[in-house]
Amino acid sequence: MCGIVGYVGAREAAPILIEGLHRLEYRGYDSAGIAVARADQLRVAKRQGRVRDLEAALPARFAGKVGIAHTRWATHGEPSDRNAHPHCDGAERIAVVHNGIIENAAALRTRLEADGVVFRSDTDTEVLAHLIASMKAETLVDAVRASLRLVSGAYGLAVLDAARPDAIVVARNGSPVVIGIGEREMFVASDQAALVRHVRQVVHLDDGELAAVRADGFSTSTLEGGATAKAPTALAWADDPSFGKGDFSHHMLKEIAEQPEALRRTLSGRLEPRFQTAKLGGLEDATRELLETRRVKILGCGSAWIAGRAGAQLIEQLARLPADAEPAAEFRYRNPIIEQDTLYVAVSQSGETFDTVAALHEVKRKGGRVLGIINVVGSTLARECGRGIYLHAGPEISVVATKTFTCTVAAFALLALHLGRIRDLSAPRGARLLAALAALPDQIAAVVAREAEIAALAQRIASCEHAYYIGRGAGHAIAQEGALKLKEVSYLHAEAYPASELKHGPLALIAPDTPTVIVLPNDELLAKNLSTVEEIRARRGPVFAVTHEGVPTAGLDGAITVPRSEPELDPILLNLPLQLLAYHVALAKGRDIDRPRNLAKSVTVE
Repeated sequence: MCGIVGYVGAREAAPILIEGLHRLEYRGYDSAGIAVARADQLRVAKRQGRVRDLEAALPARFAGKVGIAHTRWATHGEPSDRNAHPHCDGAERIAVVHNGIIENAAALRTRLEADGVVFRSDTDTEVLAHLIASMKAETLVDAVRASLRLVSGAYGLAVLDAARPDAIVVARNGSPVVIGIGEREMFVASDQAALVRHVRQVVHLDDGELAAVRADGFSTSTLEGGATAKAPTALAWADDPSFGKGDFSHHMLKEIAEQPEALRRTLSGRLEPRFQTAKLGGLEDATRELLETRRVKILGCGSAWIAGRAGAQLIEQLARLPADAEPAAEFRYRNPIIEQDTLYVAVSQSGETFDTVAALHEVKRKGGRVLGIINVVGSTLARECGRGIYLHAGPEISVVATKTFTCTVAAFALLALHLGRIRDLSAPRGARLLAALAALPDQIAAVVAREAEIAALAQRIASCEHAYYIGRGAGHAIAQEGALKLKEVSYLHAEAYPASELKHGPLALIAPDTPTVIVLPNDELLAKNLSTVEEIRARRGPVFAVTHEGVPTAGLDGAITVPRSEPELDPILLNLPLQLLAYHVALAKGRDIDRPRNLAKSVTVE
């Protein structure tokens, strides 16, 4: 949702902080700010808008060798200069940047106002600055700790005290904080992406931990005051070209084009032709548990949940285990029944999605078996699951998920194949799936190469204000993902329905200016899908299809064909044109594709 960067060392802080904010702007982009300390004084600059607007407004001499910075996605208070972070106390001595939501902010604000505090913003974060300043404590760590004992809610925060500018204090509860270890300099951030140019080792704070970060090292402790020991781990990604756009106009387009190579990494070393199965190192010691599994429950949010829907169908098809996917936020609030013979799979690109982390905690608290399908090594979900499948898709900078959706569905195919082969999936079928998985990267490249054809179709949809996406079985999950992508980047209203449900109400809205995009594989349900197409055409609704060669398309308004795979894997290929379709509709409508309104990457608040 938002991005935090901090630096303490011998170099000027401002350039390092601004560069870190640029790398985190995909997490929040409605305002940004920076604070540095020098000669017992804070210097603060904040601007509504993008990081570049803040950078342009910085004074020429914005000196200081310790500082914190933030790029924001609004939760409390509209985007504005005054609501931008950092927030300071009345004496301009304490500066705070914060991700998360302070749930009892209103009560704390009332208490502080009764003591004479005057607030200058609408945010919950400003409460923290005044609260910390009010504490009678010997050290900044003690002041932050005493303040956080009064706080309810989620936070990842960094605090700077101009009177004690030798350290930054950071704390975490439900929102990630990472410490980067340099040479006689230290860094803090909410995301490893901000650190890749400067460090090779990081330390992840756990919930309920604080750290005092100085140029020569750090110390960690609990909210109760006890010291903790933290072992550094290797940074998940090096400073590679994945963080830039290269020759592409947008991160989204670049990451769509990266899918063949990303998928090769996901599959690398995991296809085992000798036994016609998938080799999953993260599950090597879990065979007995997997054999005892009688049901699979998949938990995720957004595209991760939709990928889980496709994954559930793969598991049912290949392993013959009941499987379903549920939004993590709904699961955690309905007092779910946790069954000992159910495998719970947490899915997240970042590994930090708050609702998914909270759902995992609920499962673990009740003794459930868990594993993760996650892209970011060392993330909260990865650490707490302890086992699972890393995607290795590389950093995904675009707010909308493309390559990680594809790689997540492929990871589910590997899991389903593994589960199937330790049960009763035949060796010949396992061999066919392995061959189909190995062929997918080149087939994906062939679809991506047809971008111009898909762009031409997008022009015919861009003038509309509403669209339907339909499909059957796993095709409905793909339709749902296609509709989500269109909404996220083009702001067109799009709804996804099972094709079988269209006649149970939604047909009432079909009209000449309401196109329907149908996921139309050449499978055993083709005749039924074509009947649905005829129902739409009878009401003069335009129909566009993502389909296979050999499917009759004469009556359609447009069609994009993709290569055939094994039926279980066809949805992966059928999804790709929908990604490019959403991109080119958004491009035709002049949208800010890498910064869609009201959205940010990896939402770490409720």
